[in-house]
Amino acid sequence: MVVVEQIFPSLTWRIRHESMYPDAPFDLVKLKDDFDGIHFGLYAEHKLTGVVSLFNEGDIYQFRKLAVLPNDQKKGYGKVLMEYLIDFCKIQKASKLWCNARVNATEFYYKFGFHETHNRFSKDGNDYVVMELEF
Repeated sequence: MVVVEQIFPSLTWRIRHESMYPDAPFDLVKLKDDFDGIHFGLYAEHKLTGVVSLFNEGDIYQFRKLAVLPNDQKKGYGKVLMEYLIDFCKIQKASKLWCNARVNATEFYYKFGFHETHNRFSKDGNDYVVMELEF
């Protein structure tokens, strides 16, 4: 059984840390604007397994820190979170959903209709490209 629910920001931190930055200090995963966002958790068999955070300015939404626990990756949980997020944005009448995608993850986002922009950058040893989905 898989369920996606809105969760408190602090519940995202452990999943972010374990799946994205396991060797970094724990506080690195806390975003300064975490308490301004909307956070979703994916529960697999009642265990918090994946998270994503959503922020908006007007009708433009950005998602950040899409993360699934390492032992639970490649099970379709990221897909479930993305579908939920896209549906949520449609209900909110978003005009655009975007993210700073790791370059090695762009194929994942293409599956949902995202396209790359010309905005690229590197941070903390990772290469990123801004990807967008317009509604």
